[in-house]
Amino acid sequence: MFPWAGMARGVLVNDVHSRLNPTRVREVVSVASLDALVEAVRGARRQGLPVCVGGGRHAMGGQAFAEDGLLVDTRRLDRIGRLDARASTVEVEAGIQWPSLIEGLARAQEGAAEPLAIAQKQTGADRLTLGGAVAANVHGRGLAMRPFVGDLEALSIVDAEGELHAASRREDSDLFRLAVGGYGLFGVVTSVTLRLVPRRKLERVVSLERVDELMSAFSRRVGEGCLYGDFQFAIDESSRDFLRRGILSCYRPVPLRTPLPEHPRELSREDWRSLVELAHTDRRRAFQRYTEHYLATAGQVYWSDTHQLGVYLDDYHRTLDRRLRSRVPGSEVIGELFVPRPALPEFMAEAAAALRRRGVVVIYGTVRLIERDGESFLEWAREPWACIVFNLHTEHSRQGRAATAGAFRALIDLALGRGGSYYLTYHRWATRAQVETGHPRMPEFLRAKAERDPRGLFQSEWYRHHVDMFGPSRASGVQERRTRRYA
Repeated sequence: MFPWAGMARGVLVNDVHSRLNPTRVREVVSVASLDALVEAVRGARRQGLPVCVGGGRHAMGGQAFAEDGLLVDTRRLDRIGRLDARASTVEVEAGIQWPSLIEGLARAQEGAAEPLAIAQKQTGADRLTLGGAVAANVHGRGLAMRPFVGDLEALSIVDAEGELHAASRREDSDLFRLAVGGYGLFGVVTSVTLRLVPRRKLERVVSLERVDELMSAFSRRVGEGCLYGDFQFAIDESSRDFLRRGILSCYRPVPLRTPLPEHPRELSREDWRSLVELAHTDRRRAFQRYTEHYLATAGQVYWSDTHQLGVYLDDYHRTLDRRLRSRVPGSEVIGELFVPRPALPEFMAEAAAALRRRGVVVIYGTVRLIERDGESFLEWAREPWACIVFNLHTEHSRQGRAATAGAFRALIDLALGRGGSYYLTYHRWATRAQVETGHPRMPEFLRAKAERDPRGLFQSEWYRHHVDMFGPSRASGVQERRTRRYA
């Protein structure tokens, strides 16, 4: 038993989006201080329990959970520390979630002539922790930004001995490079020193584009000074426009004196709920309504930080399943593919054919840009790539999971065949050959994990899956057990 924090025994946990990772952990310990976190790690070590780390629980590949392990919930580690306006940095505890950070920074700089703000965050959901962003080395919709590693100045990490370490480009740089994009396997990130950027006002620039000309359109917007942008593509598989046409929304700076609209045109929670339902029942109409809304918002002005926030409907699919009287529960599984930018049109054409052939439904999809990482050990952005995100509807049946798994493997092959890759965060359906091609340093990553954590204290279902995939000789300290799998 762990007497130092609120906890629950034998808890069944799951990710909040796909809900395809049910895992029974031994304990859930919610820590609210560094001392409590250190004691939790040391206590688990004494009792021989593996430790996993969770926050917002949006990662869908099992990175936050380990069967029969101690789940450390970091969300109460949410304090904002020193804001250094001269250095453009802020130190924050790693359990803080994006809305609290954005609001806290704004409050701390009320009346400042040149306020600072975050550069990027994941889109689609907001209640995600900074520690999770570090672990997955996330990205947003910046038009010329690197992954999240580029926004990090330093980390504080509790290691497998329960000791606190500082990690940065200058101090223990190897740990810094491993922990960013290391999916929580090298310790618990307790605080983050985050690089900030000037808080700006941005005007939305909207246009209908075709995939064949999308890279030119992105380049044109970057040349006009736009800082952010993405392309939402048509999802109606019965249309000739499927994955070929869409809405490009970009954001360019305007003077700070530019007024914000008193009554901005935006989608309410009910609007989003309606759009999500249409995406399941009438995808042509869903995309038409989405297009009409975004075209109507052209010229609207936003703050550069809050424009990255959005509506997320908790457990929306449970409500949707009831409304649609679905025989089998469902959800959406996300996958992200990376391809060289000139290869995007060919990739999208072949992806459309593959998805049609397999009968897998796309609920939402977008194209973004990413610059080369160049720092993290398990870097996924090895080139300036186009990022293609698919949300695939997945029935929670053996056949439904198999269909989605097969679709993502096919999409991964299409990306790899063009010299691209895929994101590790969303599922564990890639084959060993695909992992080796898309992430050639994975075996070396597992060896580095074994060297820094020889007893295998920090674990996850994602980690166990890859140890099993590459063989027990690749890493030590992992107890023999069957890993929960989905076809």
